[in-house]
Amino acid sequence: MKMRFDVAGKCQPDPFIFKDSGKFYLYVTGLQGVEAYASDSLFGNWEYKGVVTDFQAGRDFWAPSVIRYEGKYYMYVSCEKDEQFQFLHVAVADNPLGPFTNEKQLYNCFSIDSHVVQTEAGLFLLLAWNRYEGERPGTRVFIDKLLDPWTPMGDPVEKIVPTFDEEFFTPQCTLEKKWHTVEGPFWFEEDGWQYIMYSGGCYMDDTYHIGYAAAKTEEQDLTKVQFIKHTDCGNFDPVLIKNDAEEGTGHHSVIKLDGQYYAIYHGRDNIPNAAEEYKEKRTARICRLHVCDGKITAERISD
Repeated sequence: MKMRFDVAGKCQPDPFIFKDSGKFYLYVTGLQGVEAYASDSLFGNWEYKGVVTDFQAGRDFWAPSVIRYEGKYYMYVSCEKDEQFQFLHVAVADNPLGPFTNEKQLYNCFSIDSHVVQTEAGLFLLLAWNRYEGERPGTRVFIDKLLDPWTPMGDPVEKIVPTFDEEFFTPQCTLEKKWHTVEGPFWFEEDGWQYIMYSGGCYMDDTYHIGYAAAKTEEQDLTKVQFIKHTDCGNFDPVLIKNDAEEGTGHHSVIKLDGQYYAIYHGRDNIPNAAEEYKEKRTARICRLHVCDGKITAERISD
């Protein structure tokens, strides 16, 4: 299902697609800051634009997202500061390529994988947060309301929880504890349905995947929407997972162009017996999404 955003020698983990004033932008995880690409066409030539964040300090900038709000561009991204855990931050810029500055930390706990959306009820922040208790402890998807782009209400509501063994995050699993990961949320609505797509599991594992939850509702306060996680009669049924061509298919964003939905996700070619370091070689890829009556399926785009 791949069509790569090829730039020689570049990895593009956690790609976030953003369209503004007729141009397309792609933001990805970076060690020293969020890296960006730009193109005049989704299927055109993508130009690497370098690091677009200018934070006072930090490293390992994970899973950025961007929203335009009242003429400014706000980036939400987690990073490590002072050797602390990943904490979610927001920064602002005058244009999509930054520099994004004046960063503010939003939470004092592990918080990653943002997607900020605006509905008739205001601004809402989707994120991934940890829960340590319960039958399946681990990372899961929450939604918090934003009072303004800088200020979360601070009372996130849990929306999507782990329910399958395929959501094990094996690097953190022990005989005594099985850690799970449901993360990377992306929200959109179509024909009276609201969807949250997400990643499950660990990108190093064969079970790493993209799934979704849906709700048929007119409710615009996203903290009140009851999303139902998609299954096949209770069985695991992902939208994307390892196949003959690629593996590590996960953490994505969605765009609708000329009536067609596309998912831009990261993955790597499925190469048997590849060296362990190859697991990090994730590049951005694209597939079509078919969205209808609460269901999402994916379709391969040939190279």
